[in-house]
Amino acid sequence: MENLNIVLFQPEIPQNTGNIGRTCVLTNSKLHLIKPLGFSLDEKQLKRAGLDYWPELNLEIHESFEEFREKYKDGNFYFCTTKGAKNHSDAKFQKGDFLIFGRESSGLPQEVRDVNPEGCIRVPMVNTTTRSLNLSNTVSIIAYEALRQIGYPEMK
Repeated sequence: MENLNIVLFQPEIPQNTGNIGRTCVLTNSKLHLIKPLGFSLDEKQLKRAGLDYWPELNLEIHESFEEFREKYKDGNFYFCTTKGAKNHSDAKFQKGDFLIFGRESSGLPQEVRDVNPEGCIRVPMVNTTTRSLNLSNTVSIIAYEALRQIGYPEMK
């Protein structure tokens, strides 16, 4: 079983997805991509960002958010958004949780966040004109907090 499930809702930037894929390989996490994607999965930039780790990636692609939700309806979902009411470090993570992240340009849409408003979490940031942290950085921050809480299984 994977430590975590990292879910990217309609990702737009191949380099971010490649970096996140590398993080997934090195943390025994599964990467889920929800279409439409803003790039082709065989783009050079995507594979370059993932380097030689990309062939080892546990990857699943979903045609829509609805298809994904139906397949994993019994999963424990956290919606990672700047609009979350609680900090990521206040969540109580478990092995196999699904961490869902939105598009680089617009985040998670309201209808996705409305699936479980109590499950909306955020990384605290100072209030500036900058929208938010880079997606791949945010994934790493939240994933490693979740891994810390579950005891870094299979990691040394």
